[in-house]
Amino acid sequence: MQRQAVPLLRAQAPLVGTGMEYTAATDSGVCVLAREAGKVVRCWGNEIHVLRDSDGRVDVYRMNKFLRSNQSTCFNQKPIVNRGDHVVKGQVLADGPATDGGELALGYNVLVAFMPWEGYNYEDA
Repeated sequence: MQRQAVPLLRAQAPLVGTGMEYTAATDSGVCVLAREAGKVVRCWGNEIHVLRDSDGRVDVYRMNKFLRSNQSTCFNQKPIVNRGDHVVKGQVLADGPATDGGELALGYNVLVAFMPWEGYNYEDA
């Protein structure tokens, strides 16, 4: 399913989904997930530092920035957490291409109107 679309610059998660968008996005490996629960102490464009709740050590998560994919598209990860946020184990820290807030986002939600034109309606299209 993901090979049928080119990643958009500003993709949106679908308004109506199947319920599997989060699972598809996280299982694909394009999102950065928290290994342990903790607090975000630093959040840069290419790194996220999380102070673990369990032992006080700092986990460093590095993000891929503007890499070329096998399909000749741009692979870019961007953080979706801020400094001071508390994260749980498995929470999405950074979105990848074709994801929005940790959910699969292959397109953009647009407003569509079916209007009559010269006597035709939506059933004649």
